Amino acid sequence: MKRSLFATTCLAATVMIPLFAWIAVMRPAPAAQPEGARAGSSSPADPVTRGKYLVTVAGCNDCHTPWKMGPAGPEPEMSRMLSGHPQDMELPAPPQLPAGPWLVTVAGTNTAWAGPWGVSFTANLTADPETGLGRWTLRNFVDTIRTGRHMGRGRPILPPMPIPMYKHFTDEDLHAIYSYLRTIPVVNNRVPEPLPPR
Repeated sequence: MKRSLFATTCLAATVMIPLFAWIAVMRPAPAAQPEGARAGSSSPADPVTRGKYLVTVAGCNDCHTPWKMGPAGPEPEMSRMLSGHPQDMELPAPPQLPAGPWLVTVAGTNTAWAGPWGVSFTANLTADPETGLGRWTLRNFVDTIRTGRHMGRGRPILPPMPIPMYKHFTDEDLHAIYSYLRTIPVVNNRVPEPLPPR
């Protein structure tokens, strides 16, 4: 029995349309692009947007923004975003260093850390010209991250700053982070100098 061309076409469509629909449903969705990234490129469309993304995923607020107790527990105090250890916070001498495998003691704000290196206070990353990065050039910023030294030539950057990891940021990444830090609200907050080990 011969089928007409119309009947054959209808039969093929009956089989093929559900097959194509099934393939479309089963195909994995494309990976989500981070905010500020262009499809098919690791370059940002806008350095400030890319910088905000990098600062967020690198956890800069974890230490450089003071934490406070909120209704659901500790949370960053965003009115002091990235302003470092609060200058008005009086701290006693750190307790005796923990024994055994324990290494550090941390203030409740998560901005002061005591360990074998002494006491370190997280820096003010806002663009305040007197107490933050306002007078820093892009070169100062890049050199600090690359060398692990203040402005690329001063004292060592102390724990908990993850310089061994952050020094792997690309120049483009560091330019984006620097660009973003220039746009955040300025906070005048003079962070104490580190203290040597007792």
